[in-house]
Amino acid sequence: MKYLYRSALILLPVLLLTAFTNFQTLDGVVSAMKSGNAAQLSKFFDTYVDISLPAKSNSYSKSQAELVMKDFFTTNAVKSFEVKHKGENGGSQFCIGILQTKNGQYRATIFLKQKGEKQLLQEIRLENSGA
Repeated sequence: MKYLYRSALILLPVLLLTAFTNFQTLDGVVSAMKSGNAAQLSKFFDTYVDISLPAKSNSYSKSQAELVMKDFFTTNAVKSFEVKHKGENGGSQFCIGILQTKNGQYRATIFLKQKGEKQLLQEIRLENSGA
């Protein structure tokens, strides 16, 4: 019984720290989207990232993905990013929001996946949403 109690005392801070770090990752991604900062966003990219934009869709290396997002943000200056929904499923996180740019509004879907001790950005999907 002592062993079980000690194990729980050791594991609890680790689990809490992991959960806190995961939410910090999502908050960092949201912050980068709000500022339209591709370099900041790329800090959360996995080795390869699936990016779907109205004009193109592909799987890109981390450095290519940063350039694609930089080009998008340069062409579509970000006015705001509002999170509409976020959640977690089996260690993965997702976020759905509205990205308002000078050229229009996009529905943004962002997927992150647990890899080792980190949440890494796997996919960004931006779809024209009118208005």
